[in-house]
Amino acid sequence: MLGTVLLLLALAKTACPSPASVASRRAEALKKLLEVFGMEDPPAPPAHFKQPPQYMVDLFNTVANADGVTKNPDILEGNTVRSFLDKTHSEEMRFLFVLSSVAKNEKILTAELHLFRLWPRVTDGPKRHHFCQVSVYQVLEKDKPDTPGGKKLLAARLVSLQTSGWEVFAITPAVRDWTEDESSNQGLLVTVQGLGGSPLDPPPLQFASGRGHHESKKPMLVLFTDDGRRGASLPTAGFPGGSHIPVPKLGRSRSTRSLDRLQPCQRHPLSVDFEEIGWSGWIISPRGYNAFHCKGSCPFPLGENMRPTNHATVQSIINALKLSEGVSSPCCVPDKLYSINLLYFDDDENVVLKQYDDMVAGSCGCH
Repeated sequence: MLGTVLLLLALAKTACPSPASVASRRAEALKKLLEVFGMEDPPAPPAHFKQPPQYMVDLFNTVANADGVTKNPDILEGNTVRSFLDKTHSEEMRFLFVLSSVAKNEKILTAELHLFRLWPRVTDGPKRHHFCQVSVYQVLEKDKPDTPGGKKLLAARLVSLQTSGWEVFAITPAVRDWTEDESSNQGLLVTVQGLGGSPLDPPPLQFASGRGHHESKKPMLVLFTDDGRRGASLPTAGFPGGSHIPVPKLGRSRSTRSLDRLQPCQRHPLSVDFEEIGWSGWIISPRGYNAFHCKGSCPFPLGENMRPTNHATVQSIINALKLSEGVSSPCCVPDKLYSINLLYFDDDENVVLKQYDDMVAGSCGCH
């Protein structure tokens, strides 16, 4: 399907007599390309310049190379990672994350609350070499979180008072509740206590809030999901990368096309430029990638260098010996496919990392 989409885009760009026809073909091609990426419409770019969370940028760089091609398919849990910033913007340790962009068909795998631990206050209370107990609660009653039935404990642990940095708490049960019933989302409450649960006033430990702190330190919910989209059953693997090479031009001479048919089956570059398509406003990384395509002949006899299947070998023999009418020679097609990763802003300006299967031709063979 991707090959058809790219061909439509190339045709719209190079070979149409009517401007209306060019626009129609381009619109059709972009619609098909959006379907490949599981979208009906492209997300609107952020109204103002927005820096993506460093965690999401680092995660993209861990799972993908500069072209977005997956380094190792086992690194990412599921195929989608969503990040949400806190909507309360208050100094209190109450947090609210709006999850309306999570699709109903997405399976919730893991949910994490990321809080940036500030340098502790200098107080007469516990010394810096001591610890505090940090607890994260799911709020059940918005106006009565401190009543016995007003909250539910999700995570608790001791946190050092010696350093600053990120703390991550697992909150998967709460997020599963919220995605099943949006009205149940009353947010989270975080408390800081001394050892054994003793009260501390003021708390020596604070986390960065949505107000008065740098964008890079704001509270964040990170959600790992799987939308159930899976590609073909061809082998997939990590891919070392590839150069970003312009798309070969259409409308070549007859002699060139004839020469192509004489060339053995092999992989050729096929560049996808998101800026040229008009998607650079909402796609953070990569700026484009090399999809590659397969081209060439599969002549009899098929050598091992053409990576033929047994079926292709038999078909080649039948075709060469004219043992049956209407049997063509095998075709040059991808026999290994790689996935790519997109880091992008969704309609709510949340940053999403999504992995898409079968997007790059890793190698070609006669099938």
